[in-house]
Amino acid sequence: MTTAVGAAPEAIRFDRWELGAAFADLGVLIPIAVALIVRNGLSPTAVLLPAGLLYLGAACLYRLPIPVQPLKAFGAIAIAQGLGVEEIAAGALLLGAIFVVLGTSGLVDAAARIFPRQLVRGVQLTVGLLFLEIAWGLVADPPPAFSTHGLSSTWLIVLALVVVASLLVRRRIPIALVLVVAGGAVVAATAQGAPELGPSTLGFPPLDASAFSTALVALVLPQLPLSFANSCLATADAARTYFGERAGRVRAGRLATSLGVANLFGGAIGGMPVCHGAGGLTAHYSFGARTAGAPLLIGTTLVGAALLLGAGLAPLLAAFPLSILAGLLAGAGLLHIGLLRDLQGRQLLGAVGVGLLGFATNIALALLVALVFLGAARTLRRH
Repeated sequence: MTTAVGAAPEAIRFDRWELGAAFADLGVLIPIAVALIVRNGLSPTAVLLPAGLLYLGAACLYRLPIPVQPLKAFGAIAIAQGLGVEEIAAGALLLGAIFVVLGTSGLVDAAARIFPRQLVRGVQLTVGLLFLEIAWGLVADPPPAFSTHGLSSTWLIVLALVVVASLLVRRRIPIALVLVVAGGAVVAATAQGAPELGPSTLGFPPLDASAFSTALVALVLPQLPLSFANSCLATADAARTYFGERAGRVRAGRLATSLGVANLFGGAIGGMPVCHGAGGLTAHYSFGARTAGAPLLIGTTLVGAALLLGAGLAPLLAAFPLSILAGLLAGAGLLHIGLLRDLQGRQLLGAVGVGLLGFATNIALALLVALVFLGAARTLRRH
């Protein structure tokens, strides 16, 4: 059932489907969070708190299962280069300020109105393929910070495929919930004694011109096109696809503003930069989320974990089974690619071309090439 914009939203549910789908996007969140804690020295509480608060804010603002994810390009570069808390905080503050300005000025909404649909679908294809690539990396070449629980890569791959198959053939059982509970049981069974309680240290990181200049070049510029295309345009489009008129509140400019505010807060405490993401929306929706119940559940969990378990959180996150994380991520990626099914003919070919080029290079280049091509085609048609 859909609800017209301005009418009363669908009642919030807290059933087993909302609960299971709330944690369906952990395959993106946990690996990047653990790497930023272990590799880059971020405070566990500062890593989870911005994500949890943005989930709670999104639940209240959008009243739908709008996702929250780490900034993927930003996080990958920071992890690969071993950047410190100062550069990561500076990057979060810069991105936050940029997206607040873009969102509140109406520029993002204006761009969304003229952006061709096949390009948005191409971005969604790129994200789906990236999810599959990250999932493969988790099990084929497990990150050093994670425990494999004595399993070889072959067994991790096999178990991840079983997870994917169970997700794709699910019917009456909330498989995502079963998997998350099973993963939590593994963490509890392998924990070395009781975890240290309380939050980890928080504080405003010392920032200087060098930190901001490094962050701008290394982190912000590579992330901007991805956040604009995926976090704003593609997420708003996916919300309309899944929820119809109920997604009236989910505008690209509003998404830019909410992720911008969250990053201003995250940068102020030296935390993990976050965004929305169309792939995360597919994960929440496909595994059963239909209301704000899912983001309220995971948001409360993340905030609680950050404040109550932050001091001893790193080894717990690193003990979560990689096969479950990879399976959740791959399942969401496959389902996200399925958004292309509403395109046909040249639009479908265009979306596939953008998606494959974006995956092989980067989304910014793919969109630039596509826009130039579409502009040239329109010019030729006029003549």
